[in-house]
Amino acid sequence: MKIVVAGAGYAGTVAANRLARKVADAQITVVNPSAEFVERVRLHELIAGSGTATKPLRDVLDDRIELRITAIEKVGDGVLTLSNGESLEYDKLVYAVGSSNDAPEGAYAVGGLETARAAKAKLADLTPGSTVTVVGGGLTGLEAASEVATERPDLTVRIVGDEFGASLSSSARERVLDVLRDLGVDIVTGMWTPDESTDLTLWAVAGQADTLAARSGLATDSAGRVAVDACLRSTSNPNVYAIGDSASVPGARLSCQAALPQGAAAADNIARDLAGEAEQPFSMSFVGQNVSLGRKNAVIQSAHRNDVPTRIWFGGRPGAYLKEAVCRGALWSARTGNALWVRGPK
Repeated sequence: MKIVVAGAGYAGTVAANRLARKVADAQITVVNPSAEFVERVRLHELIAGSGTATKPLRDVLDDRIELRITAIEKVGDGVLTLSNGESLEYDKLVYAVGSSNDAPEGAYAVGGLETARAAKAKLADLTPGSTVTVVGGGLTGLEAASEVATERPDLTVRIVGDEFGASLSSSARERVLDVLRDLGVDIVTGMWTPDESTDLTLWAVAGQADTLAARSGLATDSAGRVAVDACLRSTSNPNVYAIGDSASVPGARLSCQAALPQGAAAADNIARDLAGEAEQPFSMSFVGQNVSLGRKNAVIQSAHRNDVPTRIWFGGRPGAYLKEAVCRGALWSARTGNALWVRGPK
C-alpha cells in the first residue's frame, strides 16, 4: 500500500505521522518543496527578529516516512508528476499543499517562509524613522504590526485595512486596538494603495488556493480549493483526501486549529478504509482565537463550537503565556499525529 502526503504544513504533517502509527504496513511518502517545517503562526516573529519559525522537516516526521524534497506538477489517477521530472505512484493521496503566498509587487507576504525571510532582512536594514506598513486587518496583520512595533520602536508602523479583528468580539477587538495604539501603531481604515513613502510593506492578506488541483482536473470550489465530501474525500477522486488550506471543508477557516484535526481525521479514515470499516464524517469544535501582541501581550478569545466568538476573553501577560502554549501545542500535534476535535451534530 502506497500512501503519499502532498505538503508538509500542519495538516500534512499530522496526517503523515498519524498514518505511520495507524497503518504499519504502508509505504508512506511525504512530498514537499522545502526541507523545513514552517510554523506559520510564528512567521511574524521571524520577520521582527523576536523568534524563529522553522524546524528541520526530517526531525518532525516519523522515521518510517520517506521524504521527497520537490514540488508536484500534476495529480494524476494513481500517479503524481514531480517537478524534478520523476513520477510517484500512490494508492491513497492526502492533498495538503496549502495556499499561495502571493503579494503585490514590492510587498512581502507574511505567510510565506522565503518572503518572511526577505522581509526580516529588509526590516533589519531600516534606519530609525523609516515607515513599515502592514496591509490586512485580520489576526495575522494585527500580530505583525504589534510585533514589529514592539521590537522596533524607532520605526513608524501603521496597519491598513477595511476592518480590524473582525473575527473577535467587540470588547476583545477594542483591547487589541488599544494595545496597538499604546505601541504607537497608526491604524488606517480604508483600501490600501501602494505608497512610495513606505519603506517596507508587509502583506497580511489571506492567500489563494494553490492552482495544482484545478490544473490536475480535480473538482474544486470557486476559490480553487478541492471539493470534498463529509469524510474529506475528493468528490472527483475517491483515492484523494484533501485537508487544510487547500480543501473546501464547510465551516472551516484557514488556521492550524482547523488543519490539525482535519489531518488526523483524514488519516483515520484512510486507516478505516484499508481495514474495510466505514469511514466517519469529519466534525470539529472550534475553541477560540489567539492573537499575540508582542512577546509579553496577547488577547485570547473564546468561541462557540461554530467559531462564533463568545463574550469571554482575556489579555495581557497571561494571554501571552497561553498563546505560546498554543503554538507549542500545534507543533506537538504535528510531530505526534495527535489532534483534538469533537465529533457529532453541528
